[in-house]
Amino acid sequence: MASTSVDSSQTMEQLVTTWIVSGRDEEIAAAVLEVSEGRLLGVVKALGTYLTAEQDDLRTKGVDFLATVITRCPPNSLNRQSVKVLTVFFCDKLEDTETIVPALKGLASLPSICSSADALFTIKAIFAHVKMRALIQSVRFHVFTIIDGLIAHHRETLKGMKSEFILPYIYLAEGEKDPRNLLVAFAIARVIAVEFDCADHIEALSNIIFCYFPITFRPPPNDPYGITADDLRDMLRRCLSAHHAFGPVGIPIFLEKMAAGSPAIKRDTLQTMTECFSVYGSTFLRTSARKLWNTIKLEIFQPTDIITEGIALVTIQALVKTIHSEDDSQDEEMQGLARDACEECIGILREPEKSQAKPAIKVLCAFMATTPSVARFTLAHAVPHLLKLFADPKEVPSRHPVLLLLSDIIAAARDSLRANSDQSMTDKESEPSLAPYKDEVLGVLVSGLAATSTARAALAGLTGLVSTPNLLSDAEVGFIVLKVNEVLQNSLDEEHSDDRNAVLKLLITISSTSPTHVRDQTLPLLLSDLPDVAPPRNALDARARYQHVLSALSTLCGPPVLFERLVAALAHRLATLALGEGASDSELSAAYLHALLSAVKRALAAKVDENHTDVAGYADTFVPALYGLCVRAALKGGPAREPRVIGASSDIVRLVVQSLTPVRQQEFASALFAAFLQGRIDALCLPDHVSVEDGFSPFAAKATTDERNLLALFEAGTTPLHPSVTIDPDINACTEGILLQGLAHTDNEQQVNAVLRVVGSIVNKHADELGPFLEQKKTVYWPEQILSKGASSERRRRGIKVWTWISKGLLVRNHTQANYFIQRLFDAFPDDVIGADAAKAFGDIAATDNVLTKRNSAIVKFLWAQKFTNGILPRLMGGAKADSDAALQRAHLIALTSLLKAVPNTVYAHEMAQLLPLLLRALHLPDPQIRANVLETLLSAVVQHPSTHAILEEHASALARQLLTYTSARNTPTTSTRIRIAALRCLGALPGVVRYDVLHPCKADVLRALVDALDDPKRDVRREAVDAREIWFKYNG
Repeated sequence: MASTSVDSSQTMEQLVTTWIVSGRDEEIAAAVLEVSEGRLLGVVKALGTYLTAEQDDLRTKGVDFLATVITRCPPNSLNRQSVKVLTVFFCDKLEDTETIVPALKGLASLPSICSSADALFTIKAIFAHVKMRALIQSVRFHVFTIIDGLIAHHRETLKGMKSEFILPYIYLAEGEKDPRNLLVAFAIARVIAVEFDCADHIEALSNIIFCYFPITFRPPPNDPYGITADDLRDMLRRCLSAHHAFGPVGIPIFLEKMAAGSPAIKRDTLQTMTECFSVYGSTFLRTSARKLWNTIKLEIFQPTDIITEGIALVTIQALVKTIHSEDDSQDEEMQGLARDACEECIGILREPEKSQAKPAIKVLCAFMATTPSVARFTLAHAVPHLLKLFADPKEVPSRHPVLLLLSDIIAAARDSLRANSDQSMTDKESEPSLAPYKDEVLGVLVSGLAATSTARAALAGLTGLVSTPNLLSDAEVGFIVLKVNEVLQNSLDEEHSDDRNAVLKLLITISSTSPTHVRDQTLPLLLSDLPDVAPPRNALDARARYQHVLSALSTLCGPPVLFERLVAALAHRLATLALGEGASDSELSAAYLHALLSAVKRALAAKVDENHTDVAGYADTFVPALYGLCVRAALKGGPAREPRVIGASSDIVRLVVQSLTPVRQQEFASALFAAFLQGRIDALCLPDHVSVEDGFSPFAAKATTDERNLLALFEAGTTPLHPSVTIDPDINACTEGILLQGLAHTDNEQQVNAVLRVVGSIVNKHADELGPFLEQKKTVYWPEQILSKGASSERRRRGIKVWTWISKGLLVRNHTQANYFIQRLFDAFPDDVIGADAAKAFGDIAATDNVLTKRNSAIVKFLWAQKFTNGILPRLMGGAKADSDAALQRAHLIALTSLLKAVPNTVYAHEMAQLLPLLLRALHLPDPQIRANVLETLLSAVVQHPSTHAILEEHASALARQLLTYTSARNTPTTSTRIRIAALRCLGALPGVVRYDVLHPCKADVLRALVDALDDPKRDVRREAVDAREIWFKYNG
């Protein structure tokens, strides 16, 4: 690139001459530097002959060179005199048809730095010499940009021109069609309408604005300018709502578009009217109110779609609010649109069961959100009317729709009160508008609870009442709870689930403000419905009922006072069931105990999500009780030793420990480790259940299976601990002991997983303290316990799991040793015994889990799984492609498919074209789990990654036939339900991405083979088979 400074041997004249010939950017840059240093005169002199040349092309190039240089110069590089000279020069060049384009280009950079006199000179020159219809879009854009800049920086000067500016501009802008120019033109027109004295030119100004309504512009594909119809629509609306005098012009146009427009145009018109009404003003709108109401109401009473209906309601609100914004009339004195529309809707409500009643009530509800006077008038007519209908013996069949309509009105009144709560209101306005009708409404709604047909509607109305601030007294809320409890008690069966949900919604609303009523009335009712012992096996209804009761309790007991009452009430029942006292069937007792604990867990999980501060307090009461019951059952027998009961208890413990502060967690951890590692069970459990003499030692060789099953409770208390919590003074020995002793005598997979998750969590949070532990694993454990073929197969496979969790704990926190541990897994690939296990470990490492999470205070680095995948994927792909022995290739394929299944497909989307052939090869692997992983990954490739379609076509025929072998249940166990579903989904996706001529030879075979899948014993498989067969049946060229 040439130097941007002018050398002594290269004069400005030479630069100009060079640019005239070549048009290079280097000469422009050099000239810009000259002007920036205050030598504009030199540039102009060098251009002298070109600026006045008789040849059109030379003269145009000369002006263009100067305009380009001025455009690129910093604004402060030109003094006032220079700007004046340039302004006069470029304006003079507007008279020359050959130089008008570069002259406008030069003027576009001057409005921000020119004087008022220069601005006046410029705008007059433009009006005098620029003929917009003769210019192309880009040049017209310069004109609009100049005017926009002059308005921005010299608005007072242009306002002083009055008609001399407004009328010429209107003529200039008339007929513009390009969307890029219109965005600027609309902005200019709005400023003129809002700030200029345009009262005498409203009609002319409206002609260049309303002619564009409605916007029907559709941007072309891949539009580089990014202008959308919404951009134009928004700018045009700002123009249409810029002046109150546009009303007489705009309203007839809006009504015309509403009468003949498409749904999209109607929505646009409604939204535009909503924005314009407040500007057009109440005085004018009163003259057109009836026409507007008759037009807009059609979109409510005869809506084309629900979206248009909603927009029409908002428009009606805007219209009523504008017309009655200054109306303080008393209810009976209300006149105008609000009264007429309200009376019309009330007339429709005389037949509440008819379809038009629902739109009518929507209009009345919309009125509630307009003005206080309109809201009072609406309530004064709608509520008494509905109450009268309900009380009429002739209208008994219509009571359900009447209560539904009444509940809508109640909700609207509540919402309007909430919307106005932040605004300054008088005492009268701040009083709930429903207050005068409260007693009658409450009586009607309570009466509605008595009948099954009206109960749900009555519950909806009561929910609106109790959620209205300052409406009901405490005694009235208690009365409602009393009456609602009767409905709740009758809805605790399968047939009344909808009523039960409505009751619970109401009670939840009440408990948010008055939980004591629910605590004192509802909870005793529900708790008394729970049996003391598990119902017998043939008591199906009783078991279903207690499940519904527990579901209701878990839903209601979020507030602290309710949850406290729940836990206290269930404590004795839990203890009785856990120890098997009075139980004739241990399995049924375990099921009932699990249901009780699950209800507590659901309520507790909701409290944790809402950050309730009372959760931590249960670490001193409920958690020790759970540990005590489970330990006693493990030592002496009882339903609490069942794995599902231990699982539910573990979930509760985990939720409580997550809520503790690090200081409280330290206290808990000390008791937990003392109990499980040292047998000091009294430090953790309540003395009512166990004592230190009971000899609890789940890590010892003599421990029973029931004791070892409690390792799940150990895991639940350990994995949520904060990294600052001290595990043990000698954390290396402690972790080693947990690992070795925990795995030495395990009886089932649950016990193994509990130990591994504890170790993985400790490694993640204390890796820097575990140097000796990690070193021992690298130098001793890996060669002797995993690689050594002298160890048993079971021990070696378990060693891979240990290695996996240690690797994962390090990787999630991005520890420096993570890479070493992960790379060692490749060394096990050639091994016939553990090669597949080592390969699958890559998927386990990358998969998300519920242990190493932020909620459990794990150290989790951002995008750790994505970074790991991007780093390891090339090696796995290379190993799967390499010309090595079959065992290594197979191991790499297993690792690859396991990894891809574990991470989101967006992580490897960029490699899909290279991955597809490998996935097709992996379909032949014998492991059903791997095959299912491959099929699901293939489905993702087919549906979401177009880059694979070309490669897919090469293998489409063979793939389709291969997939057919996985769709039949006759091949069980090689085709599991998961495999059959994935294969059918892949088959169904192929016709959408592969040309017909490629798959045509397979069509008959596919349709024939899918007949078997239509008779599959699994419903989900049959459904996928129906969909796939329909797609292939319609597949043709």
